[in-house]
Amino acid sequence: MPHINVNGARLYYEEHGDGPQTVIFAHGLLWSGQMFAQQVAVLQQRYRCITFDWRGQGQSEVTQAGYDMESLYADTLALIDALGVKAYHFVGLSMGGFIGMRLAARRPDAVASLMLLGTSADPEPAANIPKYRMLNLAGRWLGFGLVADQVMQIMFGQKFLNDPMRAQLRQEWRRRMLANHRIGATRATTGVIARRSIVDQLHRIKAPTLILVGDQDVATPPTVARRIHARIPQSQLEIIPGAGHTSTVEEPEAVNAAILTFLTT
Repeated sequence: MPHINVNGARLYYEEHGDGPQTVIFAHGLLWSGQMFAQQVAVLQQRYRCITFDWRGQGQSEVTQAGYDMESLYADTLALIDALGVKAYHFVGLSMGGFIGMRLAARRPDAVASLMLLGTSADPEPAANIPKYRMLNLAGRWLGFGLVADQVMQIMFGQKFLNDPMRAQLRQEWRRRMLANHRIGATRATTGVIARRSIVDQLHRIKAPTLILVGDQDVATPPTVARRIHARIPQSQLEIIPGAGHTSTVEEPEAVNAAILTFLTT
């Protein structure tokens, strides 16, 4: 399995396709690069596609520290450099978007375009923090099995959660959540909860930007996406019907169509 050492962490990554342009995918909390499988399957026909797992999640190393957004930003820069990527399109979902906005604001010459899915430029809303800390503490000491149902309600929309035809798919993603290393996942969650606002950096983003959000996203609802849209010059906003926070899994065809249209026009 391909791993690369960056900033004291051994990160898992995958490459698919060998097109002249590169698309980098950065996943959301508690998942891995697997959440972009259906996007990579389509885009690899035209692009070099790179997915990777954040430290402490997926198949990457669980480290003692380095889970704050600035450390993950540094990890991403080091990974991109180690893989010889000079310019790239960046797709970030949720915490992946936290890093994508930092990259586009601070490294404008390298980011050819930015695609933000179900993400926020704000700190975690104060109303969410006690609940998320409680879930994180229970997952750390008692196991994520006890909180999995509550987490699924945050990560997915009601259309996906109640579709009888997708019961097996729901079980598969629940299993993937439970496969996380308890220590790594809770450290990553703490980093997300404690993140700082980057609203004051959004005006620096000059790359063409597509903002996607599900109309059933309860973690980062459309109002949050509209705040980003208002602050990134000439950005595009698209709301995906029937999608929750994990839109790449819930409504892959709609996400693929939006991304392809954005990249090719």
